[in-house]
Amino acid sequence: MKLYIAAVLALFALSGHAGEQAHDDEHANGKLEMSAAQRKAQGIETAGVVMRQLSAVVNAPGEVEIDLYRSAQVTPRITAQVASRHARLGDRVKKGQKLVTLSSVAMAEAQGDLVEADREWKRVQKLGRKVVSDKRYVSAQVARQRAWATVLAYGMSKTEVNELLSKGDASLATGEFDLLSPQDGTIIFDRFVIGEVVETGRLLFEVSDESVIWVEAKLRPEQASNVQIGSVAHISVDGKSWIDGRVVQLHHRLDAGSRTLGVRIEVSEKKDVLHPGQYVQVTLETRSSEKRIAVPESALVLMQGSPTVFKLDGDALLPVPVETGDSSAGWVEITSGLALGEEVVIKGAFTLKSLALKSQIGDEH
Repeated sequence: MKLYIAAVLALFALSGHAGEQAHDDEHANGKLEMSAAQRKAQGIETAGVVMRQLSAVVNAPGEVEIDLYRSAQVTPRITAQVASRHARLGDRVKKGQKLVTLSSVAMAEAQGDLVEADREWKRVQKLGRKVVSDKRYVSAQVARQRAWATVLAYGMSKTEVNELLSKGDASLATGEFDLLSPQDGTIIFDRFVIGEVVETGRLLFEVSDESVIWVEAKLRPEQASNVQIGSVAHISVDGKSWIDGRVVQLHHRLDAGSRTLGVRIEVSEKKDVLHPGQYVQVTLETRSSEKRIAVPESALVLMQGSPTVFKLDGDALLPVPVETGDSSAGWVEITSGLALGEEVVIKGAFTLKSLALKSQIGDEH
């Protein structure tokens, strides 16, 4: 009986030691228990491991520019004085929206001539060809058309012309007229003051659709030869976050100063991160390769000298050493240590590393 009791006590002791050993191993491995709610509170985000096509890349400096094909300038066609403004820098405007009211002596004369010519034309039409001569009929018609074309050429809109003629009042020929927005977009330039006399062609407004912008990358000729229209590009302001774009045009003339060749990249800008004149980093993909298992750079941390990711297993986050391969535009190839579909932390890995290290230090004490 004594031997039996001793054996049972020994068995319990071994079991307790094994449990303590497993608990210690768990902490030594940096395993962290964290529910979905706790992860969200800590700003921890996870995603499944995917296959991604990594390509050979070229890095180059770039500058943000407005898309000239989605921009328009608003200028007066005759010398005029600014009477009032209806839009300001940064305003979003619609096509046909009133931007500025101008006043001009030349426009006043043209408006008066139009009202007079329109009255004569209506009188001749009412009398008819049987009463008036062909010469008078044609002369009145041509005079009216010429006066109409003149006010349009000076800058009046068709809506303004029709409104003037519908009232038929010569006293309304004040010389005032509006310049309208030629497209939807944002006002990016409006340097003038009320009362200022502006000459023909003076830039009053510039309207641009900033939802799509350009980035001009400067490449050496041998680099540019490997880039094609449609190639994928990645743009970054800080080297950490990247915005995707695509090559839409290749310049055919070298810059005389830098001896570089320009590559124009089109970027859909929804978050208003890039602004004209801003200098950026550009990464251009030059040739495609096979798809490989890859994770974002933000998923990797260095632990005990090895690249490591945190893998989600239920409510547990386990640090897993991995081997890395090529990297491209914020993504890193994983050659071993992860399988397709496994879920890993892509945001907050450094927070988890700190927690894991604190846990290990606490266990040592």
